[in-house]
Amino acid sequence: MKKMTEENVKGAFAGESQAHMKYMAFAEAAEKEKLANIARLFRANSFAEQIHATNHLRTLSGIRKTVENLQAAIEGETFEVTEMYPAYIKVAEDQGEKTAVMWFNYALVAEKVHAGLYKRAKESVDKGKDLDYFPVQVCGVCGFTAEGEAPDKCPVCGAPKEKFVKF
Repeated sequence: MKKMTEENVKGAFAGESQAHMKYMAFAEAAEKEKLANIARLFRANSFAEQIHATNHLRTLSGIRKTVENLQAAIEGETFEVTEMYPAYIKVAEDQGEKTAVMWFNYALVAEKVHAGLYKRAKESVDKGKDLDYFPVQVCGVCGFTAEGEAPDKCPVCGAPKEKFVKF
């Protein structure tokens, strides 16, 4: 792929990915305002944006065999843990942005868990096996990820067990 087209596809992937997530958040806000049909519209368009983003990622050859996808996920999570979030936290602290510091720290904790889970999954695939099923529970407030049963209280943000979503 020629460089300019590749950069354009990367930009489109980023934009469509952000639109997907933004529209999901907008749908939640519309639901809280009891605007169910507008929430449905946001969810439908969010799904369309997800399709666009996936097609752009395919164009970039960004979806490979699971073992390669796991390695890419490990590298991405490790970058977030070792470089991205520490740098973001430092800047937000220096600028007195307490809310940003809080959310960055919450994400940092979750990303550490994600990296570990992906490493374990890759070890399994390297042995020619799937992971043994185990429930993963995600805190719906801060994104903390727990294996097995959800804790009574999120160890990161203190949210009650009922806020966890089981996968």
